[in-house]
Amino acid sequence: MTEPQVTELIVRGIVVGVFQENCWVIGNRRTGEAIAIDPGDQAAEILAMAKDMGVRIKLIANSHAHVDHILGVRDVQSATGAKFLMHEGERAIAATAARSAAMFTGQVVEPPPDPDAYLADGDEIDVDGVKLKVIHTPGHTPGSLSFYTEGMLFSGDTLFQGSIGRTDLPGGDYQQEMDSIVDRLLVLPDDTIVLPGHMQETRIGFERQTNPFVLEELRRRRGE
Repeated sequence: MTEPQVTELIVRGIVVGVFQENCWVIGNRRTGEAIAIDPGDQAAEILAMAKDMGVRIKLIANSHAHVDHILGVRDVQSATGAKFLMHEGERAIAATAARSAAMFTGQVVEPPPDPDAYLADGDEIDVDGVKLKVIHTPGHTPGSLSFYTEGMLFSGDTLFQGSIGRTDLPGGDYQQEMDSIVDRLLVLPDDTIVLPGHMQETRIGFERQTNPFVLEELRRRRGE
């Protein structure tokens, strides 16, 4: 995956697990501290990537608690001592993660750890040299979050290149998701790099102009 060059920040992604989920690590070259976003599986590979980046994972921030995003949290936390953060609205989904892993992947795993703290809209999470703004973007799940910093948006499973996160799973709500995208994410600058939970990166302006779900919602709002 590409590595956006933004001030002292270094960002790298790795595709993990059977669901091909993007785990992102964002760190600071100067301080060597980093945040892992959505360690969904293959903790050893995530840790190896962070080592290659020259950073230490100090926080784990989850966009939501679906099994493909949370399965690697326990092992990353155990190896690093990082604090684990997510939205309180994800508690019920997190509680089913071990059962979902057995059902969909055949893996027998321990449940994810309890969060060290819960995140809410408008919070800022930071380690030395890295600060992320928390944006509550419900729809894919009740507690879905996106994280924004310095021209980059980690959108979880809310906004994808040319698509959106599915809303047919428990807790999903299509209109809520479209409201999150249009009212919370499309207000960001058009050149904002979007680093999603699956598939390739994109930009806010590109999605505003070409994403069929976004275009349909904007037409609906104009009464067309």
